[in-house]
Amino acid sequence: MRKLIMWNIITLDGYFEGNENWNLPFHEVVWGEELEKMSIEQLHSADYLVFGRVTWEGMAAYWANEEGEIAEFMNKIPKLVFSKTLKTADWNNSTLIKENASAEIQKLKTRGDGDMYVFGSANLSETFINDNLFDEYRIGIAPVILGSGRPLFRQGLASVNLSLVSTQPLSTGGVVLKYAR
Repeated sequence: MRKLIMWNIITLDGYFEGNENWNLPFHEVVWGEELEKMSIEQLHSADYLVFGRVTWEGMAAYWANEEGEIAEFMNKIPKLVFSKTLKTADWNNSTLIKENASAEIQKLKTRGDGDMYVFGSANLSETFINDNLFDEYRIGIAPVILGSGRPLFRQGLASVNLSLVSTQPLSTGGVVLKYAR
């Protein structure tokens, strides 16, 4: 059975982006050889990348023109974009799904054994958290206090008890935490 995995980098005070979309300077603080290696390993195990509209648009704009091993994976792997407003999804191997995100993910979880990763996509992630669909949470913590921005976990989410699977300190001062349902 496929697993649905959240992968996000946040600041120490819990923000996954600054006050504007794609305001992510703290990613550069935590990025290094270890996160690059982990990213490649995750992409090797992925059957699908799962995005909400805003994240998909940003990822498509960036990765479609990049080169290198990660870019090759990002452009090759099948991608699902959940949006009620997009008309088309023309980034390589993207499928647009307009309705019933949780029902679609539940179906896909039973039809394979690779992983599905949700990158960014806070609104979509809230839906999946509330519908108890995430099997694992992988959270990179950047050693930055941002002070304001958009929190990854907003008030009003469903309560979920998790078990710590692993911690990985990074030479950049960050840490990657893995939790399972």
